[in-house]
Amino acid sequence: MEQSLVIAMVGMLGIGAQWLAWRTGWPAIVLMLAAGFLAGPILGLFDPEHAFGDLLEPMIAIGVALILFEGGLSLDFRELRHAGEGVWRLVLLGGPIAWVLGAFAAHSIGGLEWPVAILFAGILVVTGPTVVMPLLRQSSIKARPAAILKWEAIVNDPIGALFAVVAYEYFRAVAQSPGSSLFEVVPPLIFAAILAGLIGYVAAAAVAWAFPRGTVPEFLKVPVLLTAVIVVFVLSNQIEHEAGLVAVTVMGVALANMNVSSLRSIHPFKQNIAVILISGIFILLSSSLKFEELAYLNWNFALFLLALLFLVRPGTILLSLLGSSVPWNERLFLSWIAPRGIVLVAISGLFALRLEEIGYDGTALIGLSFAVVVATIVAHGFTIDLVARLLKLKGSSRPGILIVGSTPWTISLAMMMKELKTPVMVVDASWQRLALARQKGLPFYHGEILNEATEHNLDLAPYAVLVAATENEAYNALVCNEFAYEIGRDTVFQLGNAVDEDDKHALPSSIRGRALFESGFGVEDVNERLARGWVFRKTKLSEEFDFDAARERLSDAASMLLLVRDNGTIRFFTHAAKPEPRAGDVIVSFAPPQERSAQDAAAKRDRKRNKTADQGA
Repeated sequence: MEQSLVIAMVGMLGIGAQWLAWRTGWPAIVLMLAAGFLAGPILGLFDPEHAFGDLLEPMIAIGVALILFEGGLSLDFRELRHAGEGVWRLVLLGGPIAWVLGAFAAHSIGGLEWPVAILFAGILVVTGPTVVMPLLRQSSIKARPAAILKWEAIVNDPIGALFAVVAYEYFRAVAQSPGSSLFEVVPPLIFAAILAGLIGYVAAAAVAWAFPRGTVPEFLKVPVLLTAVIVVFVLSNQIEHEAGLVAVTVMGVALANMNVSSLRSIHPFKQNIAVILISGIFILLSSSLKFEELAYLNWNFALFLLALLFLVRPGTILLSLLGSSVPWNERLFLSWIAPRGIVLVAISGLFALRLEEIGYDGTALIGLSFAVVVATIVAHGFTIDLVARLLKLKGSSRPGILIVGSTPWTISLAMMMKELKTPVMVVDASWQRLALARQKGLPFYHGEILNEATEHNLDLAPYAVLVAATENEAYNALVCNEFAYEIGRDTVFQLGNAVDEDDKHALPSSIRGRALFESGFGVEDVNERLARGWVFRKTKLSEEFDFDAARERLSDAASMLLLVRDNGTIRFFTHAAKPEPRAGDVIVSFAPPQERSAQDAAAKRDRKRNKTADQGA
């Protein structure tokens, strides 16, 4: 099969699995592994090793390096204010403890000979950002345990690789010179890791210096950055095998904490690159699997997987966090969640070949690494919500609404959404304007929403919708444009008419949010109506009382704003989109005061009629 056709099929299967995961809520990695295994070993549609030959290994290695760099860019040291103790313990203590426990389990339960067991246990230290990050995105976990899992996954990846390098270099030295000791092997490797880390830091400092000064044009920033990551990775690997993983991780973390404002513009692109790379690499790895490699799996390996899930991981967490301030419910949660991903499979395949060169049978590592990935992803991916709920670590499961701008109109909207049990947050840079939000007991954030620090001080994960409704339409458009990539272009809204083509001063629709209300009410329109006594009103639909009946009860002047479904999903009525209301939905409208009076009078008549009927009975 032509290489171009293989690339197209890999892309189609990977992105198709991601889309199916989005539609079904299943873990994306499970679907990607299934798609690759189906296309490769089962149906034989393509063989990556045959299609790409010697290029396959460096392609996957560079892809993993870019994924780790992208993960490093998401690590901000300010997160360590709350999660720091847990993170440092899991890195400094958890890594070695997991290595030791994993080695004993792999040898005594899995039946691997000691050198292979020790090397494989080193690789098992990694938990994999390619799996942890999607799980955290799909699940609403409280901030501290989520931060600990994220940091552990990214920082421990290069550490696990280095553990495997230490084991391999030691056994290679023993094979060549039986009298070799660890003291002859370890110090050079530690020096190589430190040197690789310095290379990564220097590269990050160079980027942080060059980008804000205009030495690199905007259209070249992404290519320059990606090329720099690849060069740093390859150069560091020339010093020592897998040292490049340390270098790119340090480079990403350093850049994330150097406050380089010009990096914000490349965030959407780097996220897209990460999705493409994760999809492609998982398809390539799973489709490369051979049935003869799975033949090594037996009951011993099945027991080893159980030991990994129920003994090694819990033992690692409980021992490393012993005496810490991390609550017990979080420790138990961390003891269960430890899925493995791309790095485990990629490094296992690499060292399986190297072990054979020094006289050890490492063939079992390939099938066993896939078995670990599948077992941990299935076990943790399908149970993370349940475990978090049982341990009371689940954040709000209902989609929230983030309101930018504290005005009488936005406070009225926030009060209505709070009444509907929708998570809501009012954001404003003025403490004085937030006074009304404080008086009403609404959640609020005092700060500039466009400030980069806000991303770390305000958890945006619970909010699926953003409404920008300050007095400044241009500022509202800027906020919507900034958050469109993170929240979604179709879920950022602002007041004002987005379809008035005759207004020469109107902002282009391409740079502003979706217009609230079908009529396109602006800031002055809603404020003027609010001053005349207009109110927000909710109407629950049923089989008997449908949308048409609800619409008839409104005057022609009233406007429907949004609907909230039973599961909390929010849908807005705009000029471009009109949701399909159904029984169980709650319609929120902005109506004149007489509509509320008529509603109250009708309810009062109904209560009086029911009371009379009860007395007559």
